[in-house]
Amino acid sequence: MGGALLGAGALAVVEGGLFDATATTQHSPLVAWAAHTAFLTSVRRRSGEALPAQYGEAQVAAGFALYQSHCVMCHGGPGVARADWVSGMNPTPPYIIDAARRFTAPQLYWVVSRGVKMTGMPAWRGVETPAQTWAVVTFLESLPYLSPDDYRGLAAQRVRPAAPGN
Repeated sequence: MGGALLGAGALAVVEGGLFDATATTQHSPLVAWAAHTAFLTSVRRRSGEALPAQYGEAQVAAGFALYQSHCVMCHGGPGVARADWVSGMNPTPPYIIDAARRFTAPQLYWVVSRGVKMTGMPAWRGVETPAQTWAVVTFLESLPYLSPDDYRGLAAQRVRPAAPGN
């Protein structure tokens, strides 16, 4: 009986237009909790890609180049702010400087390769190669240890993303 009432209430919210789907209004604490918890649980349950054999400085440099071209505008970097337009997104993309402390490498790979529903996080799978995705994960794992000066030094090298398959 309680489940039926809960379901009817949820249907009324959805069909009655009571859920504010605009990006200018923050989610309610309940919706924010449910979405974030569902994300974390899904990542933990579904991630499991095996780590690549090579995991070194070349992958970090390649990952940095991809991060610079695809990620920094939303997620920022050490000493680097997100783009101004990101404040118009809801939910706002998180700073991920410490993502490697909160997620394992296979979990990061899963998030980057598959994206996150109801956010601006796209799935890289089918767009970037697995090697390129692992390169970004390798860079993300080094990110907590980079100072703003280290990050600017990498940017000054003007490293370009490798072509697919490289």
